[in-house]
Amino acid sequence: MNKFEQLAHQMREQLQAGIWQPGEKLPSLREKAVHSGLSLMTVLHAYQWLESQGLIVSRPQSGYYAAPRVQAPPVPLDKGKAVQLTAQVDVNAFIFDVLQASRVPGVVPFGSAFPDPRLFPQRQLTRSLATVARRMQPDNAVDNLPPGNERLRMQVAQRYALQGISVSPDEIVITSGALESLNLSLQALTRPGDYVVVESPTFYGALQAIERLRLKAIAVTASPQTGLDLDALQQALRDYPIRVCWLMSNFHNPLGCTLSWEKKQRLAELLQQYQVPLIEDDVYGELYTGTHRPLPMKALDRQGDVLHCSSFSKNLVAGFRVGWVTAGRWTERIQRLQLMSTLSASAPMQLAVADYLATSSYDSHLRRLRRTLEQRKYRIYQAMRTHFPAAVDIYYADGGYFLWLALPEGGDSMALYRQALAQGITLAPGRMFTTGDKFERYFRINTSLEWNDRTEKAVLTLAELLHQQRSDH
Repeated sequence: MNKFEQLAHQMREQLQAGIWQPGEKLPSLREKAVHSGLSLMTVLHAYQWLESQGLIVSRPQSGYYAAPRVQAPPVPLDKGKAVQLTAQVDVNAFIFDVLQASRVPGVVPFGSAFPDPRLFPQRQLTRSLATVARRMQPDNAVDNLPPGNERLRMQVAQRYALQGISVSPDEIVITSGALESLNLSLQALTRPGDYVVVESPTFYGALQAIERLRLKAIAVTASPQTGLDLDALQQALRDYPIRVCWLMSNFHNPLGCTLSWEKKQRLAELLQQYQVPLIEDDVYGELYTGTHRPLPMKALDRQGDVLHCSSFSKNLVAGFRVGWVTAGRWTERIQRLQLMSTLSASAPMQLAVADYLATSSYDSHLRRLRRTLEQRKYRIYQAMRTHFPAAVDIYYADGGYFLWLALPEGGDSMALYRQALAQGITLAPGRMFTTGDKFERYFRINTSLEWNDRTEKAVLTLAELLHQQRSDH
């Protein structure tokens, strides 16, 4: 064991012993180097290791702090089959009804999939949009047809390069949000009747796309603590002629979890072994806790079999609907499909995002956004942990802005959804994220909302409804 590992393990034992309480500031790197007699770089490596394990968190221009202590629910998420086949997916009507309810003016949108829009740099983006509107020429519409604005594709490629991932701008197709990139990727790789692996639970957009394209879903169980069950995935790859996998490796929606690097490596090996391409949904990748963005599966792609899909909708601006896919050898196929459907992403929006990215304000905005989301998530978690019945499990994972909750056995999240909606509160019931009834007692909460009297009242109202549902059983 080298010096940084010795220091990291020593500090881990101290943290677990409660020498530093959650939220308490740790000694600075320089202070620790002086007291330990180690080099500054050795101490930095130890702190970074502790951060990667979720034991400490860094705050820009402030230092390192003991991570919030989160209670891990002991109840396993899934007691059913690890692999389930659904020959015909039929979820779109239900999802439409739930999403429409979230649009009602005045509701507390715990059920929303988008972060609080007030966290976005609206003034700067409006300024960029006005700037490009003044400069637009008649031929700009043609210049921004698939694969999309060249300047924007260059900027996206440069952000991949910062992660150590080499992606040519020519492999990138700009789309109308990540959902279009995901849908186009699935359409490019499948034909009606093909088998597609998704997680269970999974993002409802995947289920809608599978339904629309008349595909067969193979749902592989996933846990909020450890993510996708790779043994179950291997079983599915062995037993079915899987055409493609649609997965989230970072900040899963709705579970919130991130696959460890070791699991990502094994996943890459399995997909390569069975020659199955991956559509990677990575829209929350920039919303990490700490100093390091978790690498996507694209970083392990050696044969061009990972179609990496993301967007600016969850971390910069939702209304512009600007996303992309690194499509590799499917680039031309996806461009053709896009031309036959939406034609292209909006030219003014592409130009405006490119103009904003050129100001170098994006990373400063992301740092503020991450810090705020982390604080809001932990504040709402603490409030729910305090007021909700103890029998309600709350799964907390670093990064993103979702909490996944489980009612006790016999609980009904759909009944809770209807009761909460009558009180002006939305939530996302588990039925949105599955093709069956496996998650009837689960629901997802959006924690990006500002903590104020209105949010606190909503939490207390949900607590009352949960206690009432508990007493009725």
